[in-house]
Amino acid sequence: LADNETGDVIRQLEFRISRLEGVLRLNKMITQSGGKIFATSGKKADFDTTLKKCKEAGGSIATPRNPGENDAILYFVKSFNTYAYLGIKQSLIPGKFQLLDGTQLSYTNWYLKEPSGKGEE
Repeated sequence: LADNETGDVIRQLEFRISRLEGVLRLNKMITQSGGKIFATSGKKADFDTTLKKCKEAGGSIATPRNPGENDAILYFVKSFNTYAYLGIKQSLIPGKFQLLDGTQLSYTNWYLKEPSGKGEE
C-alpha cells in the first residue's frame, strides 16, 4: 500500500477499535489503568477456567501492581457485586504470597491480618 493508503487503513482501524472500546466500557466489560486494559466477560468461573480464558484472549489473569491497577480490578468487583481472582498464589512459606510465576509481590493492598488463608480472600 502507498503511504497515504496505509495511513487511511490505520485511521479506520483506530476508529473501529475506539468504537468497540466505547461499547465495552458502556457494558462495564473493560477498564484501563496505566496503559493496560482490564477486561471481564462478566461470567462466573473457577480459577483454572479464568486463567485459561485469560490466556486464550492473549492476556493474563489480573495482578495489581499499583493502586491504579488495584482500582481497575475493584471496578469490576463493585460493578458485578462479586469477587475477582488475582494472579497471586501462596508461596511455600505460610502466610507469604507471590505472583503465579514465583516472582515476589511488590505491591499489596490487603486489610490487616489478610489474607488469612481461609480461601475466601
